[in-house]
Amino acid sequence: MAKKSETVFVCQECGHESPKWAGQCICGAWNSFVEEKQIHLPQDPRGAGGQGGRGGLSAVAAPVKLGDVKSGAYDRLDTGISEFNRVLGGGIVKGSLSLISGEPGVGKSTIIIEAAAGIARLYGNVLYVSGEESGEQIKMRADRVCGELPENLYLLSETTMEHVLDAAEKLAPALLVIDSIQTMYSGSLESAPGSVSQVRACTGELMRYGKHKNTPVFIVAHVTKAGELAGPRIIEHLVDCVLQFSGERSQELRIIRASKNRFGTTSEIGAFEMGEAGLVSVENISQSFLEGMDGAAEGAVATAIYEGTRPLILELQALTAPANVGFARRAAIGVESARLNMILAVLERKAGLSLIDRDVYVNVVGGLKPEGTSMDLAVALAIYSSHKNIPVGAKTIAIGEISLTGELRTVRYAERIVKEAARLGSFTRVIMPKKNAGRLTDVGAGLKLIGVSSLSEALAAL
Repeated sequence: MAKKSETVFVCQECGHESPKWAGQCICGAWNSFVEEKQIHLPQDPRGAGGQGGRGGLSAVAAPVKLGDVKSGAYDRLDTGISEFNRVLGGGIVKGSLSLISGEPGVGKSTIIIEAAAGIARLYGNVLYVSGEESGEQIKMRADRVCGELPENLYLLSETTMEHVLDAAEKLAPALLVIDSIQTMYSGSLESAPGSVSQVRACTGELMRYGKHKNTPVFIVAHVTKAGELAGPRIIEHLVDCVLQFSGERSQELRIIRASKNRFGTTSEIGAFEMGEAGLVSVENISQSFLEGMDGAAEGAVATAIYEGTRPLILELQALTAPANVGFARRAAIGVESARLNMILAVLERKAGLSLIDRDVYVNVVGGLKPEGTSMDLAVALAIYSSHKNIPVGAKTIAIGEISLTGELRTVRYAERIVKEAARLGSFTRVIMPKKNAGRLTDVGAGLKLIGVSSLSEALAAL
């Protein structure tokens, strides 16, 4: 059949196509259009169910009764990595399409090869497709992190999507891994690998294969210098699960978070330590965040958040310093800048703390970026401690949301946070909203609850 080629302009942010270049896309992005050539094949008169599909992938789907569809139960594959399973919601769901992204060197390929080896030992053939590294490089990494390799872990160095799917049809793997999606290309398009059209088309082919064969597919993707997913954002809409791998290459701690998960919670995180033998799951993540906390240091406060299905206790640090020239600086890592400015305003109005001529720096130790407002009180106490040179102490935990009136609002899962503090055994008191403290009765021996109703009372408790 004859092919028809045309030139179109595709938005790199949302994948929107336009016959001519435009300054602003309908998604709001400016100067995001790139020129690409696309090839349109004539439609098969037999429809989607024609005989030309690869391996029957284009077979017509028959409608089923909604009441006959099973709900709530998914067949999952155990990766053998406890923290990885936790973030996924209990394991990899069969037929799902998952995406993992992160900066170069953070450990994406390491954790994927570990998971692939674990699934190969338990469930059968696994196909690892690499479009970037040679087979020798992958073998060296696998020998280092996987130990004895299973015999049914297969490697394919290929970048043509048609060849990859043909190999998957013959092997019928329990898991298909693509490393990375930006190197794959389809012969039906003239655009270069990594372009918007190629990434979108290859992801669509992998999705159709996984759903039809009930095979989980894992794809690795690069990120831009700004830390965002490279390529069209439409990939995030196609896949079932989006995992973000973060961590400093100079540090051992790595954090993996699910920003999208159709089969589990999106607030769950997993912690790993990078060592010579690969990534090791960190079961007691709270202890790792509190390592090195000095009880005599001003500006250091222990706080707690609830991530996914477990409480996390971590260290928050603040520093105030005289502003040299111009306006005072406000910098925060792990805390939203707007939230920090609000807390500073409340401190000035309700606690009489003048910081107009002071630079303020706030940092969540460990590189974690928590969500929610349960750390408000800890931020305020850390800033007050640094400014007044009053150490809070390493045996005190502070949780609570600060309102604009200076009152403390309740936080969720306070009881579980207190139980986690009691389990660690290194804390003696918890400063928390009075309403939360009034609901708790059994907190364990050696742990004292200090219920406060306002920021002023919390500062007085120091």
